[in-house]
Amino acid sequence: MWVSVGLGVLAGVEGAALIVFVVLYVRARRRIHWLEQAADAERRRGPRTVTGRALRTVVDTALRVRDQGVGGMLMSSLDELTRWTSEDRAEIARVAAPDGSVTIFFSDIEGSTALNEELGDAQFVRVLEAHNAIVRTQVGKRGGHVVKTQGDGFMVVFGDAADAVRAAQGVQTAFREPPRRLRQAAVRVRIGLHVGPVVSREGDYFGRNVAFAARVAATASGGEILISDDLRGALGGSDEFALARVGEVELKGLADHHVLWRVLSS
Repeated sequence: MWVSVGLGVLAGVEGAALIVFVVLYVRARRRIHWLEQAADAERRRGPRTVTGRALRTVVDTALRVRDQGVGGMLMSSLDELTRWTSEDRAEIARVAAPDGSVTIFFSDIEGSTALNEELGDAQFVRVLEAHNAIVRTQVGKRGGHVVKTQGDGFMVVFGDAADAVRAAQGVQTAFREPPRRLRQAAVRVRIGLHVGPVVSREGDYFGRNVAFAARVAATASGGEILISDDLRGALGGSDEFALARVGEVELKGLADHHVLWRVLSS
């Protein structure tokens, strides 16, 4: 009987270790995406405590897996999860405005499927890499946090509404004077922005305001930046940005009509 109990306990411990490892692995991949985007900004502004801790955590976890195996991670893994939870809160606090809201930025390439068909896979991948580098550079310059990417699409959050619009303008300016890899491809990026409180979980953002921002981006045409009326209000009447009223539009899945504004070229 004691042998059976011992084997059951051992299986439970190994199972728990495996679950913790999977959680750590997934979170490490998400953190690496953020570190790539933040690296240039960190070099310009000096080391930040949160980034340093996150990088050490990723490296230490990988070394323990190599040297000790999954079982050797068990005793420290709960501490790892607790520390990473604290770091996520610190990152959310860094991004959010004082009232807890964030400016949400969505972008993608207009007609990317047709462009892929025209260029072929190999060339399209090169175009996509150049596109991603431009977006990440402009977002990093303005202190944005890349939440996630999917294909040619980006979801980014900013603590400051003006910085979000500046980043969007920087992206569009860069594509008007593209690097050599993009000169043979008609890449037109559409961008939509909205501001408001969001629900944050496991490094991702959810809620009506996220959906609203995505619908604003879907309404934009290639080369265009559209913002919500709420974001216009958050800009506080600044004369830095020239805006043109698009009018009231319907946004799929959202009730009522909504006023959108076009950000004119800087």
